[in-house]
Amino acid sequence: MPAYNAAKTLRQTHADTLAQGCVDVVIVVDDGSNDETVSIAKTLPRTVVHIHPTNRGYGANQKTCYRLALETGGDIIIMVHPDYQYTPKLIPAMVSMVDNGLYSCVLGSRILGGYAVKGGMPLWKYIANRGLTLLENMLIGAKLSEYHTGYRAFSRKLLERLPLESNSDDFVFDNQILAQIIWFGYAIAEITCPTNYFPEASSINFWRSFKYGLGCLLTGITFRLAKMKVINSQLFPRNV
Repeated sequence: MPAYNAAKTLRQTHADTLAQGCVDVVIVVDDGSNDETVSIAKTLPRTVVHIHPTNRGYGANQKTCYRLALETGGDIIIMVHPDYQYTPKLIPAMVSMVDNGLYSCVLGSRILGGYAVKGGMPLWKYIANRGLTLLENMLIGAKLSEYHTGYRAFSRKLLERLPLESNSDDFVFDNQILAQIIWFGYAIAEITCPTNYFPEASSINFWRSFKYGLGCLLTGITFRLAKMKVINSQLFPRNV
């Protein structure tokens, strides 16, 4: 759980996560929160708490999450935001899809099923999501319903192969890691995920979203140029 000012929703997300009966350890990485996130996290059972003294960014938070998950011995690693925008009740299904060897990555998609706007996603964000996804699918040659979900399952083998340290420390990390998975030839599965937007659910503002969108397009363009062998990129290394 990459956490930032998640004090109001962390307990519920954590409780529902453990209630699924297939999670051994919860890792909470706090990225310089200024609320009670850390003190609450330290009271939760079966939880490893790691603190970034200052805010290093969402991507940097995920890098720490995955590093700790691998060091802890995780075979299947689930990333879910602790803001309760995504229901932990899908964890067993996502774990099963990775555990049986069908997929190395499973996404909880807000777009599949057509309930994103009904779940409270702002219309401008929905339109931006759909437009960015269309362009990225064209550039990367994939058919994902979205690249921007904060609910993901990975196999250990996959995470160990990805050059995560080459990725951004900002929000575009989410986009880069999926492009890398496709670059290395892994299939990505998606399942419908109901979402719940409410005041405590984290969200980035319009200008941060605009910057993120530009970063996503740059990732897609870099992928395409690297695929055409026009450029060399640390994001998409050859012969690895």
